[in-house]
Amino acid sequence: MSDAKPAPLTVEQLQERLLRAPFHRWLGLQALAVGQGTVDIRATWREEWIVNPDRRYTHGGILAALVDLAADWALGAALGRGLPTIDMRVDYHRVALPGDLLCKGRIVRQGSQFSVAEAEILDGDGKLCASGRGVYLTAAPK
Repeated sequence: MSDAKPAPLTVEQLQERLLRAPFHRWLGLQALAVGQGTVDIRATWREEWIVNPDRRYTHGGILAALVDLAADWALGAALGRGLPTIDMRVDYHRVALPGDLLCKGRIVRQGSQFSVAEAEILDGDGKLCASGRGVYLTAAPK
């Protein structure tokens, strides 16, 4: 058995893995950057995200999904694979009006069994719409 850590994913590799999931394709995800324990992903706004037709803001479930996937893929980019979510918390800071969203994920703690990552969802003006933190199963698959 090798204790060598896998090489972090490139932006192109992250994009390829993101687009394997139909839900991620529907969200219009585009990998923008992979750093040391970080990822930046853009979500392309869709009319179907609207929960309130009068005010035209994005459903909180979309924001929660974006928090989860950005945090997950901060770890996933470091490990080379997607990970199951064990627990997650989301805080909503402001409504997300029509426009693409920037999803910024960051590893908080990477462990051999469980890891913690967090994410922020920013609107086109760079204003924080949602943030959150998740616990992910990082044990090697059997």
